[in-house]
Amino acid sequence: MELALNQPAPLIKRLTWFDWLFAVVVGSGALFALSRYGEYMDIYDKGILLAAIPALTVFGWFWKPFRPLFLVVGALSLFAISLYDGNLARMEEAFFLKYLISSQAAIMWMCALFGLATLTYWTGLLSRSAFALKTGTALTWSAVALGFVGLMVRWYESYLIGPDVGHIPVSNLYEVFVLFCLITAMMYLYYEARYQARQLGALVLLVISAAVGFILWYTFDRGAHEIQPLVPALKSWWMKLHVPANFIGYGSFSLSAMLGVGYLLARRGILANRLPSLDVIDDMMYKAIAIGFGFFTIATILGAMWAAEAWGGYWSWDPKETWALIVWLNYAAWLHIRLVKGLRGPMLAWWAVIGLFVTTFAFLGVNMFLSGLHSYGTL
Repeated sequence: MELALNQPAPLIKRLTWFDWLFAVVVGSGALFALSRYGEYMDIYDKGILLAAIPALTVFGWFWKPFRPLFLVVGALSLFAISLYDGNLARMEEAFFLKYLISSQAAIMWMCALFGLATLTYWTGLLSRSAFALKTGTALTWSAVALGFVGLMVRWYESYLIGPDVGHIPVSNLYEVFVLFCLITAMMYLYYEARYQARQLGALVLLVISAAVGFILWYTFDRGAHEIQPLVPALKSWWMKLHVPANFIGYGSFSLSAMLGVGYLLARRGILANRLPSLDVIDDMMYKAIAIGFGFFTIATILGAMWAAEAWGGYWSWDPKETWALIVWLNYAAWLHIRLVKGLRGPMLAWWAVIGLFVTTFAFLGVNMFLSGLHSYGTL
């Protein structure tokens, strides 16, 4: 009876008027987008947009810091869109677009802020400075906000180029690397607050900074930031579901790998008095892999359904599909050993770290070294 009394009330009973106000804002924003841009959407796009209303609302109820992020991204994105006034040339004329909130400017600010956040987290970790660690958190939130603004505005810019060019910005390596940074950072920020583990930001931001390095190289060496029309295989509403689900998986697995590094360092006495306890790191690592595995499973199923529509078969043993299966089996085995066999400790931490290299090859290496039905994603 005492345990029952200590259980929190169901979420719906804990909602306040502010929670319902947020739901109204989300719904109003979606309906505004539908009325303003519905002519560019097919029935599937409209269905996804309407389904996003309850999804984003409940997510904001569950994780309250998401609400100010949603409002800031929405406000800045709408402000940027209004500055364009239907003319892409405004990107070089309007001050705020040129230097802050055009898609490329916002993404470059995101890159700079992630780099600063990495340095600040390390400063806080090594000097035990709570202020520096809080600053690292603030910089990371700012980077996430500007990164999402960049993607939202890029989406609009693609339609300014031409209605036949317009597409959701998750179609090439440049765009999905930005998405990877944002998803990984958001997952880390959630666990950082839940476990009061800001010290781990120094490690997790390293993998995000590596992705930032790729974005910068890909931008300045290959000009990958230029918006290009979609290849025929990607002109599908399945992309809007498959790619984000995939990258929640990739972000979770990358997060777990850096937590594995933290576990191994702390166990060897390196930074042990500065990092959270081994039990805390282990629990974070397990939950990150569990969430990533769930979304990666969904993404794989969605990918098979997309393949059936595009190529006439659910599975063709294409190199990308084969390596996606290898990634799935790798983390399925990790979870099986932990949950069924009860194994804990350094072996699983090493496994999580090695899993990052397997995942990286499935994500990037296949595009670089192998060819197949997914060859449109090459460097």
